Amino acid sequence: MNLLYTTRILGVLLMVFSSAQILPACVAFYYSETSLIYVFLYTLLATFVCGFILYLISSNRKEDLRTKDGFLITVLFWFVLAIFGSFPFYFSDVIDISYIDSLFESISGLTTTGATVLMGLDDMPRSLLFYRQLLQWLGGMGIIVLAVAVLPLLGIGGMQLYKAETPGPLKDSKLTPRITETAKALWYVYLTMTIACACLYGWFGMSAYDAICHAFSTVSIGGFSTHDDNFGYFSQESIRWVAVIFMVIAGMNFGLHYIAWSKRRILHYFYDSEVKAYFFILITAFLLTYITLKLYMENFDGKLIQESVFQVVSIATTTGFLTANYSNWPLFVPILLLFAAFIGACAGSTGGGIKVIRTLILAKQSASEITKIIHPNAVTSVKIGKKAVDSRVAESIWGFFSIYVIVFIILFMFLLAQGNDFITSFSAVGATINNLGPGLGEVSTNYQSLSDLSKSGLCLAMILGRLEIFTLLVLFTPSFWKN
Repeated sequence: MNLLYTTRILGVLLMVFSSAQILPACVAFYYSETSLIYVFLYTLLATFVCGFILYLISSNRKEDLRTKDGFLITVLFWFVLAIFGSFPFYFSDVIDISYIDSLFESISGLTTTGATVLMGLDDMPRSLLFYRQLLQWLGGMGIIVLAVAVLPLLGIGGMQLYKAETPGPLKDSKLTPRITETAKALWYVYLTMTIACACLYGWFGMSAYDAICHAFSTVSIGGFSTHDDNFGYFSQESIRWVAVIFMVIAGMNFGLHYIAWSKRRILHYFYDSEVKAYFFILITAFLLTYITLKLYMENFDGKLIQESVFQVVSIATTTGFLTANYSNWPLFVPILLLFAAFIGACAGSTGGGIKVIRTLILAKQSASEITKIIHPNAVTSVKIGKKAVDSRVAESIWGFFSIYVIVFIILFMFLLAQGNDFITSFSAVGATINNLGPGLGEVSTNYQSLSDLSKSGLCLAMILGRLEIFTLLVLFTPSFWKN
């Protein structure tokens, strides 16, 4: 393992991230938020200088990255990024929060979780709110994927970073022969979707500021809002339907979007097994939610179909937008939606959760095992579409699921040990490890009431969810550090 070259790459990535402070500083200048201009510029300077120092330490070292290096850089960068990303929240003189709260908000933004500790959003400076939306947008596709796209410095080693950060079990698949071109293609699609979403929000009545901010959090499947009422602030039906459409699209594999864009055809969506399963889950969750609300909430305030569709899509895709406090609905519904979030969005999307493809393979593998019990001599194989799933992939998915359950139980017990009630602890861990955001109980809208120790555990849960557990846990194995 080449720690010096790892340090060099980490320094370059920090210098790239420092530029993220420019846009919020411009917004602060536009709205005459003078104190925040300096906060963003000082953060930019501190981040760039630290990155430059790390780069100089090993400026003469240039080697190809190995898989181990890719994992280490990815994990270190997400932790370091979260620390520097917390500075505008902590050093701002307009909000009074602890450093743990600042770090929690930064990690929540970068991991596109959408869990917040801030209150009184409607009265906060616009530049600071814009900054937290921007964090989600940058974290949605991934800073490292962006770096692979724009930094030829990484060379062929960029593949190791791409594999370490890209969500989903099939990490070796590329859209183009060169990994740099693949990363660029994904970002082109991501940027185009964001612009389209912002334009439609503005067309149907949002202000330019709100349209851009909410486009950031919609396409990234983040869930942050600039208002205390979250998406419920916007009463226009058209705006809510735009959000639903883009949440559904963002929850699908961006590789499919690239194919649709480059080849000008959409038929491949209808042949993709994961997309079929994805829509089956969404439709089933909607029907169950609608029927339950129809039966048990006679005085339902609002349009039942729209509210059901919005909440189902938002929670199931792990976006976390809210138009109503769904925790007050019949308990069956919030629990159903929370479990839908455990499945999450498609692999290769900006969503969280276990991912639909993993769930689909697990279901088919289980069905195959039942068949073997009935017919011991039968030769069976798990197929996705017309292709048989490699046994190594199936084994890795079962391994991921096992580790996922173990980590969830540990974090769940950790929160219970802090004195939190069962519903709050269970939903808080579920909402953070799946990068959902809003939970149930005390964390249905805000995480401010939790202790600093509980928030620290949830910070770890968010990063574990974003890196899909293995990328982080592999660093704690002795074999990883052996040459």
